[in-house]
Amino acid sequence: MTPSRSPLQGLKVVDLTTFLSGPFCTQVLADMGAEIIKVEAPAGDSSRSIPPHFIDGDSAYYLGNNRNKKSIVVDLKSAAGLAVLRDLIARADVVVENYRPGVSARLGFDPAEMRRRHPALIWASISGFGQTGPWKERPAYDMIVQALSGAMSLTGEPGQPAVRLGIPAGDVVAGMYAAIGICAAAASRAVDGQGDHIDVSMLDSLISLLSYQGVYSMISGRAPAPQAARHDSIPTYRSFVGGDGRELVVTANTDRMWRAMCDVLGLPELTADPRFADQRARLANKIDLWELFERAFTERSALEWVELLQAAGVPAALITNVPEALAEARTAGREMVLDLDDNRGNSVSVLGNPIKFLDSPMVEPAYPPTLGADSAEILAELGRTAAEIDELLSSGAVSAGSR
Repeated sequence: MTPSRSPLQGLKVVDLTTFLSGPFCTQVLADMGAEIIKVEAPAGDSSRSIPPHFIDGDSAYYLGNNRNKKSIVVDLKSAAGLAVLRDLIARADVVVENYRPGVSARLGFDPAEMRRRHPALIWASISGFGQTGPWKERPAYDMIVQALSGAMSLTGEPGQPAVRLGIPAGDVVAGMYAAIGICAAAASRAVDGQGDHIDVSMLDSLISLLSYQGVYSMISGRAPAPQAARHDSIPTYRSFVGGDGRELVVTANTDRMWRAMCDVLGLPELTADPRFADQRARLANKIDLWELFERAFTERSALEWVELLQAAGVPAALITNVPEALAEARTAGREMVLDLDDNRGNSVSVLGNPIKFLDSPMVEPAYPPTLGADSAEILAELGRTAAEIDELLSSGAVSAGSR
């Protein structure tokens, strides 16, 4: 029987986050059906003002991470505004925040106190360095944790300065781990009725992505070199340059693929060369092997090589730029590029959610909210009367924008 509801439909989330890690987390939850109430300061989420691209006053940075949400503007420095937030928390299933540890308590909504009052509440804290440890109060941004995690040391060319990953991995991975933790806590609460406090560190999240490189380092006692477009274990898993100057990647990681690659490149004799007899030998003699391969790849265009290698069962692909990758994503039919329209004539294209539920209805993607667009509606849902709503709005404790 096909489910009639989205996986997280009915889950109410209070989103106290800004910038990227938290909004990315809550957007993932929103895409799966959760109701996200984005609580913003009077100045709004600071990501709304990040240049260079804007649509009707909101930055592309903000628009890319805040679809399917409602926005209410609350002045937490006012007693009336703080009371509104506490009411929101009392009715919520989940709170997500990315303050530095201790800030929530100083603002008047201590996580421990909130969870004592509401034992079923799930509280997710995303921070640079976690809720414990000697660095917990340090501020952190994506590049800081890329530097401290070892990720930057692995990126770039050997002998050259470290290179920042071109994607905000520290923020995005922390947001994903927080979403995973929230889903796990919700599953547990369905059994025993108890919530939890989830502690996700951006640094921890990136360290977890070191994967086998971290294990290699602990076993060898050495620091891995920058990887460039190569692999520490498989010399036939790397990029090459075709005769037209365009780059391609090849991932010939089995003996069958190795033999097929040699045949395609017109180098079948390499399979009988003792220097390349098996994976260990090829790794030990990778410089010699690369010189032979690099010379061979100059004889055809990169696209020709990709087509020949793929036909021989060797995984290969052109290195595409972002517009090329997104154009391909549009034609793939997997909704990884979404075109959103508001009711004021604005439209924006954003990236979709890779999580697909084949037997559950997908959430219809909605344009990110303007600042305070849902304030009055949310106050009414809290049980505030029209007169009380007018008082909150006129006092500035809560602000309303326009849809």
